[in-house]
Order: sequence, then structure tokens, then C-alpha cells
Amino acid sequence: MTYTEVPGARGVPIRMWTDPAAVESQAMQQLHNVTTLPWLHGLAVMPDVHFGKGATVGSVIAMKDAVCPAAVGVDIGCGMSAVKTSLTAADLPDDLSKLRSRIEAAIPVGMSLHDQAVDPAKLYGLSAAGWDDFWDRFDDVADAVKFRRDRAVRQIGTLGSGNHFAEVCVDLSDSVWLMLHSGSRNIGKELAEYHINIARALPHNQGLVDRDLAVFMAKTSEMQAYRSDLFWAQEYAARNRAVMMALFQQVVRSEFRKAKVTFDEPISCHHNYVSEETYDGVDLLVTRKGAIRAGSGDLGIIPGSMGTRSYIVRGLGNTRSFNSASHGAGRKMSRNQAKKRFTKQDLAAQTAGVECRKDDGVVDEIPSAYKDIEQVMRQQEDLVEVVAELKQVVCVKG
Repeated sequence: MTYTEVPGARGVPIRMWTDPAAVESQAMQQLHNVTTLPWLHGLAVMPDVHFGKGATVGSVIAMKDAVCPAAVGVDIGCGMSAVKTSLTAADLPDDLSKLRSRIEAAIPVGMSLHDQAVDPAKLYGLSAAGWDDFWDRFDDVADAVKFRRDRAVRQIGTLGSGNHFAEVCVDLSDSVWLMLHSGSRNIGKELAEYHINIARALPHNQGLVDRDLAVFMAKTSEMQAYRSDLFWAQEYAARNRAVMMALFQQVVRSEFRKAKVTFDEPISCHHNYVSEETYDGVDLLVTRKGAIRAGSGDLGIIPGSMGTRSYIVRGLGNTRSFNSASHGAGRKMSRNQAKKRFTKQDLAAQTAGVECRKDDGVVDEIPSAYKDIEQVMRQQEDLVEVVAELKQVVCVKG
């Protein structure tokens, strides 16, 4: 166990599941800045912590009667989904390039979107319930993004770029899993930026040490509007992943028709979101930015990188971390640093055995740009237990 506490402002400790000396100075300053907020109840720092906008990635911030939009992140509802299949490693062909191409054809990547909106009623294993109500509620989101409706509709079931991915993985028992990582796409980003700018201009935020930590206060019209848009975007992200997983399953069922593939219940978790939770007898708004909920028995997903292992985990319910755990390995260098330091030849070497892109466009996602996922897992043994250990054999990126 690596838990330690670092003194913060106002007598609020920074609860850390990593060595403070290993955290870059910019990130440590951001963590200290959070403790200056008068609404803060507590701050927990995950082992994948690194510098972010306003608040670090890999931090859990619990506040009383306030919420900080930058502590959620701009990709509202970003998270993971995974499902175990009835396939085994022996069912997979030696050449996985065709499977990768079929996945890329079914799930638009990068800035792409579907030509027509995906009809959830036509997808295997996906319920059509609630979709009409969900889109009806788009009428209530901020006027500033209303013109994005068509794009938002056609981006449901799309991957995006950066660290988002769709993978075929094999666990230690040779079972095949499908796993993906994505969020609320452009609509979530625009909603987040819109509300962050509103928060920065509010009078009670003018004296903050970092205006990017601007908050909305309970029982205000600004908070009400933010919460409405936030929860809609979180649902958008969850529905986006559900549609993608259904499309992914459709590809696999088609490619392995003779095997008559079946699927377990999907595991899904946000890692950029807000939740209403109670700790120390106090009702709080808990923001997890690059962190998953790890309450007792909660199933979660902690990915590594495109050349390393990922983990299906079960939460241990550690209230010191506000029932949280890391969302992944966490970056140890910026994208620009990675592009300057590594080549596509380095990427090919570090992703040997994985059917994936190995070109200059994804060098910033090279495994060496990320922290050691095995060390990250050791640092949070009091937060989660490992249920399954996965290694990708196909990785699709935008």
C-alpha cells in the first residue's frame, strides 16, 4: 500500500496513492490549489495522476454545495466498456488485419461520424428503451450548442481520437474480450467549455488562485443549468459506448459466425463525471476526473496503453479515496514530448504482436508515453482487486 497524506491549504490533506516525489511539480501545484477552495470537503489522488487543465487528471474532488466543471474534464462522461465473449484465443486467425478493418468500417474513428443516425432498435443486444426521451431532453441543453444536434445524433456510436480505442483482448484463461474507451464526443466538449467559461466569470470565483477551478454554487440558476447539461452529456457518453459495443459485437458475430458467439453482460464505467454521494455524514458532489468509482463490489476497467495489459477490477470500497481508483496508467509525458522523443519504428517495436496502427499519427500514444500500469495497480491494492488481466491483440485508434 502506498497511501500517504501531504498537507494542503486550510487543513485539508491531499490523500495520495502515489509517491508525491514522483508527481510533476505542475500537478502538485494544481493539487495544492484545489485545497484552497473553501467548498472542498476532501481530495484523493490516484496513482495515474498527471497535469491537466485546472485540476489534475487522476483526482477525486469532493465538495459541499459546489462543483467545479474543470474537475470533471472537457470530455464529460468519458469512460470504458468491456464484455467477455465465448470465443477463445484458439478461435482467432493468425492474421487479424481483416478483423481490424471490419471494426474500423463499422465504428467511425477520429472526427468521423455515421452517414445516418444509428438505429439502436436494429442492433444486437441493445435496448431501444429511453432513446426518444433522451433526444427530447436535448431541447433543454444550452442554446449555444443547439445547432450541433445533427452532428451529435450521427456521432453516437463513434470512437474519436487521442487515447480512445476499441480493442480485442485475451485474458489469462485465453478468453476473448471486447473493450472500448470513449466519451461524449464533440457535444460533451462544447458543453463543458461553455459552462467553464460561465463559471470563470461569476463574482465568487474572481479571487481564486486559479480561475480554471471556478465553481458553480448550489441553488443557483447557473448550477441548475450546468447539472442538467452535465447529466445529459454523461448519458450521451454511456449511450455512445453502448452503441459502439453493439456495433463491435455485430462485427465479431459476423466474422466468427460458425462459433455462434455469445457475450456476457457488459461492464461499463465513467471516469470523467460527477456523482452525488455521502461521506462522513455529509452530502457531497464528487467529481472524478480520470478516476473510476470503486465502491465495494463495483466492477470497473483500468486500461494500460496500446501495448500493455489492462485490468477488470472489483472495488474494495475504500472511503479514504471516496470509493475511487485510477482510470488507467496515466501519461508520464505530454503528446508533444512523445512525438519528439519517439518514432514510428519505436511504436512498432513496443506494439509487436498487436494488430494496430503503427504510423506517425499515433506515435503520441506509444506505451512509453504512459506510466507503468503494473506499478499503478500495485499502488492501489487497497482500492481494487483484479478480476481479469487482459492483453490486446487488436487495437483500433482514430
